[in-house]
Amino acid sequence: KNLLFSGLTAVEKKLAEYKCNTNEAIQLKLVRFPEDLEDDNTTFNPEYSHQVFGDDEVAFGYKGLKILLYYIAGNLSTLFRVEYTSKVNEKFDCVEADDVESKIREIIPPGFCTNTDDFVSLLEKEVNFKPFGMLLHTYSIHNEEAAEDITYQIYKADMTCPGFREYHERLQTFLMWFIETASFIDVDDERWNYFLVFEKYNKDGATLFATVGYMTVYNYYVYPDKTRPRVSQMLILPPFQGEGHGAQLLETVHRYYMSSPTVLDITAEDPSENYVKLRDFVLVKLCQDLLCFSPVKLMQGFSQEMVTEAQQKLKINKQHTRRVYEILRLRATNMGDAEQSRSYRLDVKRRLIGPYKKKQRELAKMRRCLRPEEMTNQLNQIDLNLQREQLEESFQQLVSDYRRVLERLAQA
Repeated sequence: KNLLFSGLTAVEKKLAEYKCNTNEAIQLKLVRFPEDLEDDNTTFNPEYSHQVFGDDEVAFGYKGLKILLYYIAGNLSTLFRVEYTSKVNEKFDCVEADDVESKIREIIPPGFCTNTDDFVSLLEKEVNFKPFGMLLHTYSIHNEEAAEDITYQIYKADMTCPGFREYHERLQTFLMWFIETASFIDVDDERWNYFLVFEKYNKDGATLFATVGYMTVYNYYVYPDKTRPRVSQMLILPPFQGEGHGAQLLETVHRYYMSSPTVLDITAEDPSENYVKLRDFVLVKLCQDLLCFSPVKLMQGFSQEMVTEAQQKLKINKQHTRRVYEILRLRATNMGDAEQSRSYRLDVKRRLIGPYKKKQRELAKMRRCLRPEEMTNQLNQIDLNLQREQLEESFQQLVSDYRRVLERLAQA
């Protein structure tokens, strides 16, 4: 029995050595120069790989597994290779290794290179790559490392741009690695708009363009003659994160739709926490100079005038306008003053308590049918204390988020 048991653990041990974490195994690169291929500093890894490799994010059957996905910086032509130091053998180990290659092939479009030489010769043609669509905005950011200002451009593209469909297929593969619930969109639906960010860089005296990130927006129809653009996916590629490109992109998209009389307001689909923080910053930046948000008016409370003006001039919906109001009112409030601070707290908590009150009413209805009166009162009391705590917690969390937005605004 012991012999059998120790035999098992030996096999298990051996098999465990053949498990690789796919987030570490997948190595991504955006290549501008041939030397980038050998430079570990240009490599980055996925945050997620569960959509391709299952919830454990593990590939079985290999030691030293490397899944190389290298992209040419501009047009995203792809090099895909799988490397490993050893692999389980069905004949000897009686188990089969995962078919890593076919899993990756399911999400990357055909037409990729499998050897470095082909990839490098494509890299030489990159000088011909130009951004797709219509230029909306140019901005520059000072880069400490290079000690110079780097120029970026934002374009609006659609499927009628030659080559864009194929480019978009390569671009969207990044979603799988960096957005937890990513899905590919139906590009044949003409109501999609695509906004792309590029960096301009120099190579051998020529100006080239590198892909920085993008956003997809779906234009929902609103009866009778309006649309409501909804931000679907937004990704700034990891080498460019934390530099302010997300804010530039979102503001540019807002400005693009602001000029359109048929647009009602802009929403977002299932926004992440980071996206909400970004949106708070951009919308407050856009709104702060509107007359309806003057300090005097902020102190008088949230008003229909704010809702109307933000929607008509900036295409911001009511819910987002309310957040903008709370952030700007915090800036105008002296939180050291007991009266001002109490007034602000009550104002925000009144909004936060809405959902609680609704839940409370529903519970009360249920309990009336189920339990004697005194029981209900006791339970309501417990609920109220818990509710107060949760409410205070939500309020504190909100204020600290709002302060971060205001700090970023002060630096902008």
